[in-house]
Amino acid sequence: MRPLLLSLTLLGLTSACNHAIVVHPPADRTAREARALEAVQRLGQPGDWLVIRGYHATDNLVSAATNAPFSHVAVLDPDKGQVIEAEGKGLHTTPLPEFMKKAHRLILMRPQWATGPDRQLAAVEKARGYVGRGYDFSGLVGINVPDRFYCSELAVAIYAPHATRKDHLPPVLPPADMHFWATILWDSGPVTIP
Repeated sequence: MRPLLLSLTLLGLTSACNHAIVVHPPADRTAREARALEAVQRLGQPGDWLVIRGYHATDNLVSAATNAPFSHVAVLDPDKGQVIEAEGKGLHTTPLPEFMKKAHRLILMRPQWATGPDRQLAAVEKARGYVGRGYDFSGLVGINVPDRFYCSELAVAIYAPHATRKDHLPPVLPPADMHFWATILWDSGPVTIP
């Protein structure tokens, strides 16, 4: 696994990046997190996607390897004040305020298949049913491993019964491409560091 990660890191470092490979918290981090939390609590519904650019080394790797400004996706469960996410430690839940602390930038999206409360609640229950499964490290390079999930694989898998062939879903979506299958409800905006 280490040679793959090293190769991906080198690929990311040598590609023509149009964004920072490593991001650092801005001076107004606490205020940005509070605004994001308020917006997600006000606008978010079950099964919505939270697409972020995070601070963790893995976020840097994903962003560099995909040459994209976003690195992670989670599924919102506002009724429990949590997200369901797939990370290196596997699929798990995270309290929403804690998840906000990981986000350098956050976009709240409503998947195109989230067309009603029943479907959205079923998607969240499906995501919760996957908690405890392993993380799909190969998702970073677009390979889908059965019974494991990359972050965006989880977000799409919970709506898979509603996707049609015309949706043209690839096996694995990079976090930066989630907006092609969703409506953007709120964007914290890019962070400018003086």
